[in-house]
Amino acid sequence: MKCRHCQALLNNTLLDLGTAPPSNAYLRPEQLHASETWLPLRLLVCEHCWLVQTEDFTGREALFDDEYAYFSSYSSTWLKHAEQYVSRMCERFKLGEQDCVVEVAANDGYLLQYVKAANIPCYGIEPTASTAAAARERGIEIVSEFFGQDLASTLASEGRQADLMVANNVLAHVPDINDFVAGFATLLKPSGVATFEFPHLLQMVQGLQFDTAYHEHYSYLSLTAVQRIFVANGLTIFDVEELPTHGGSLRVYAQRSDFGEHIATCAVSQLLQKESQLGMTSLTFYAKFQKQAEKIKHEVLRFLLDCKREGLRVAAYGAAAKGNTLLNFAGVRSDLLSYVVDANPHKQGKYLPGSRIPIVDVPFLIRDRPDRILILPWNLRYEISKELRQVCHWEPRFAVAIPEIHTFE
Repeated sequence: MKCRHCQALLNNTLLDLGTAPPSNAYLRPEQLHASETWLPLRLLVCEHCWLVQTEDFTGREALFDDEYAYFSSYSSTWLKHAEQYVSRMCERFKLGEQDCVVEVAANDGYLLQYVKAANIPCYGIEPTASTAAAARERGIEIVSEFFGQDLASTLASEGRQADLMVANNVLAHVPDINDFVAGFATLLKPSGVATFEFPHLLQMVQGLQFDTAYHEHYSYLSLTAVQRIFVANGLTIFDVEELPTHGGSLRVYAQRSDFGEHIATCAVSQLLQKESQLGMTSLTFYAKFQKQAEKIKHEVLRFLLDCKREGLRVAAYGAAAKGNTLLNFAGVRSDLLSYVVDANPHKQGKYLPGSRIPIVDVPFLIRDRPDRILILPWNLRYEISKELRQVCHWEPRFAVAIPEIHTFE
C-alpha cells in the first residue's frame, strides 16, 4: 500500500488488531441471522511524511451509509464544547450577519444550531442521511454530499464561499485527504479561516488509546503530518491549540496560502518542535504500541473473568466506536458483558457489531442493577459517571479500560 498523502510505500506497522467489522455497523435484530463483514484492522506508519493510516479495505460509502448512527448531540459535554467554540470564533474573527459559516461533517446540527442562533448565515455539508435529517429538523440547510474539490468548486461558483469553515473530527475520516484539504482552499474566501479539530496522535500513543483505531478513522494525525498535507494543498497553518476533547485533540487554524493575512503564532513552531523532540519522526516512538495494546486486552479479559467468577454482573455504558474496537480485539461476548447502555435511541434495540451484545436504554439498567458498569467511551467517564450516579441508587462500581483497567465509585 502507498501513503494516502505522499504516495510513499508503507512498510511499517504501528498496530495490528486482527479483524473487525466496521465499528458503526450496528445490527438490527433481523440481521443477527446473517453474516457480518470482518476486515483487517491495521495501522501503518509512513516514514516519509509521518502520516499514520489504516490499511485500506473498503470505501467510505460502505462506512458512512444511510443508517450511520453517531449523533453528536447526545453528549452534553460536546454540545457545550460546540457552543463555546462558536462564541470564541465570533469574537476572534468578528463574525456577523454579513459572513458565512460552513461546517463540513455537520452531523445532526450540534454546532451550527449555535451559529444560527447568533443570526450568522450558515450551512452544513453532511453525507449521512440519518444525521442530515436531524440537522434539517433544526432548520439548518444541509448539502448531502461528500466534501472534496469537486463539491467545493461547485459551491464556490454559486457564490457560497465561507468566511469560516469548521471541520470537527472529520479530517481523520476521509480516504482522500489531499482532495479533502484542497477543497477548503477552494471554498474559503481569500480572507477566510478554517479550523480543524482531530485527536492528536501524540496523545493516542502516549495514552495507549489503541481503541480509537477503527476503519472509519483513515488517518491518525500529528501536527507534523498535517502541516505537510496542508502546505501541499494550498493551506497554511497560523495557530494551534491543544484541547482535552477525545482524550487529547488539536484545533488547527488555517488560511489560504495565496491570500492569508494572519501571522503564525509561536504555538505552531513550539508544538512542531515538541513532536520532533519526543521522536514522532522516528519509528522508535511507535515501537511499543502493539505490546501495550495487547497488555490492556489481557487486563480487560482478566477483569471480566474475575467478575464472573465472583458472581458479579457487569454491564457497559456507551455503544461507542472505541468500545467496539476494544471488545472485538479482546474477543468479549455477551457471556462476559450482558449488555451495553446508550442514550442514543438510534442505537437502542440494536446490537454491537462483532460482539453482538445488545444495546439497551437507561431504564433497563436501572431495573437490572448490575454490580459493575464498564464505561467504554473513557473520554466521557466523568460526564457519564456523574449522570449515572443520579439514577443508580444501588451504588455500582464503575470501570474504564484505557490506559489501564481502573475501577472507581
